[in-house]
Amino acid sequence: MTGERATDRIVLAVSGADREKFLQGLVTNDVGKLADGPIYAALLTPQGKYLADFLLADAGEAILMDVHESIAAQTAQRLSMYRLRADVTIARTEFNVLRGLGEPPAGALPDPRHPALGWRLYTGEEGGPPQVDWDAIRVAHCIPETGVELIPNQTYILEAGFERLGGVDFRKGCYVGQEVTARMKHKTELRKGLEVVEVEGSAAPGTEITAGGRPVGTLHTRSGDRAIAYLRFDRAADEMRAGEAVVRRIREG
Repeated sequence: MTGERATDRIVLAVSGADREKFLQGLVTNDVGKLADGPIYAALLTPQGKYLADFLLADAGEAILMDVHESIAAQTAQRLSMYRLRADVTIARTEFNVLRGLGEPPAGALPDPRHPALGWRLYTGEEGGPPQVDWDAIRVAHCIPETGVELIPNQTYILEAGFERLGGVDFRKGCYVGQEVTARMKHKTELRKGLEVVEVEGSAAPGTEITAGGRPVGTLHTRSGDRAIAYLRFDRAADEMRAGEAVVRRIREG
């Protein structure tokens, strides 16, 4: 067996002659880049809010969509709503998602979000047990997770770091939610977003963060003394509270 199985992932296949054109008009990244390797992308509401995020990979006769199991069914349903007369079929595959660090096995693809996330392999193999602390890697590099930092109908992808993670292309043309996303990029300064913080004391994910008695944001994934937090930047202080814990902003350099 090669790699460990990501048991919370489902692989959908988008097939049919119109598959690339179909996805190009819906997702945040340029599907044309699949010729060079996998891409990270999202599906948004017309109001620019996050619905789903996924990795896309070219499998020849289909485009594979590696998506979290919690949103796989509704993502397939949402895509089907846009299908109309397009020659496109959306179906769940039997592939497992294996992942790992170090030397990739034959057929593996790099995780496009960050080199620290290693490789992924779509296969019928079962894979091995968990070996890597993926949350620690995500926290170290402020990489959001579906259903944790990324909340359907609530999150804006630029606040979640999608530009830094290569999950949005501002030159590809129209897609659902593109106008709002472009306006946030070019006409406003982000006032909220994800940031890695230091945490001293006990505080569970979901705990409200405060500064001077005022709400500032929310603590999310934690690994050791570091965590991903969603912060309102104009209220965030160098030292804040999350319940009984002290939360500090990390100033690099």
